[in-house]
Amino acid sequence: MTIPKKKRPRDISQLAASIVEDATSEEKTTPEPMSKKNPAAVALGRLGGLKGGKARAAKLSAKKRIAIAKKAAETRWNKKK
Repeated sequence: MTIPKKKRPRDISQLAASIVEDATSEEKTTPEPMSKKNPAAVALGRLGGLKGGKARAAKLSAKKRIAIAKKAAETRWNKKK
């Protein structure tokens, strides 16, 4: 788990105070919540996820794949910014 960097103040005296506080304060650690997921269900879901895309691609006909690709490209090009 990475700790996000906190933004440092621009004022030199505030920066100094922030550095001293960081150096002298104790690090607060939060315990990680225990997972309430069933490990067997997680393994099954991962197994299906690993083979899902390849199995779907093998099952689709060439016409259907082309139609899906065209629809995706059209959606990408028609996005409003």
